[in-house]
Amino acid sequence: MTRFFTSTILAVALAGAASAQDYTFRFQSSDPAGNPNFQLQQKWVQNVSDKTDGAVAIELLPVESIVAHNETQDAIAAGILDGHITDTSYFSGKDPAFGLIANPVGAWSAPHEMFTFMREGGGNELMNELLEPYGLHFIGATTPGLEAFVSSVPLDGVDDLKGVKMRAPEGLVQQVFAAAGAAPVNLPGSEVFTSLDKKVIEAADYTVFSTNHAQGMHDVAPHPVYPGFHSMPLVEISMNKAKWDALPDDIKTAFETSVEEFGEMQVAALREADEAAVEEAKASGEVTVHDWSAEERAKFRTIATGEWAKVAARSDKAQMVYDRLTTYLDEAGLLKK
Repeated sequence: MTRFFTSTILAVALAGAASAQDYTFRFQSSDPAGNPNFQLQQKWVQNVSDKTDGAVAIELLPVESIVAHNETQDAIAAGILDGHITDTSYFSGKDPAFGLIANPVGAWSAPHEMFTFMREGGGNELMNELLEPYGLHFIGATTPGLEAFVSSVPLDGVDDLKGVKMRAPEGLVQQVFAAAGAAPVNLPGSEVFTSLDKKVIEAADYTVFSTNHAQGMHDVAPHPVYPGFHSMPLVEISMNKAKWDALPDDIKTAFETSVEEFGEMQVAALREADEAAVEEAKASGEVTVHDWSAEERAKFRTIATGEWAKVAARSDKAQMVYDRLTTYLDEAGLLKK
């Protein structure tokens, strides 16, 4: 009897240990391990675990750990990765629609505008129309916020962009800067500092001011433009569709809620960090922060919006994104003339 009772207790204990972590996933980020964005993403991983009482464990890997930054979509579809946290514009080479939804340059003046579109204006559903044919499911969006601009040369307006060799993600962002007269090239974020230091490029659309400052970008590019005038990327959190479909509803809800909370947390944390970093940079006497006038910002936005329709004409899905985005912006009073 004692032996039977002991065996039963052991079996129950083992079953409990097995069920304590029911789902294990491997995600790859488009950020390097030391990047503040990656550190914030690790808090999201912990939040998912907390919300599911440990039933979900996510291993978050830095950029290039398993595949290149622009190959994660294929890796997820093939089951090599389970998911990613990445800038959607990296997949513009597959369809220009990804570039248009990822960063409709000039569309958003603040993160909450994009979040409202995604959560309430049909943006989440639109992303799944784009991703599901590739075997992925879109869980939700985040963003580091309006980006600053890194430059080793003074930039006080659109005319100063002419001929400047700069890093920008492929797709619409590159197209807009090219239309403004710059010479954009596609480089992963991990190569920005070295490329600036070696003068391979003169400027970069990279990320927010505080991250640039923490990574020493202003040591090699002491003419940042802040507040940013150009870019607020959509960073997607997506995973393998078949694995998503197999999850119970409560786990799906935990994922979706955690991503919304993460987006708000990331924006708030980086905004506070930006303000502190700007003051530190100015106080150093070695960094000149350039703030474009309203007139110059308007000039750039005119160039940007003029490129949206060109992207839309390149594929049926890009036209779909353009139609839904511009309709939403117009109805929300955000499509500024």
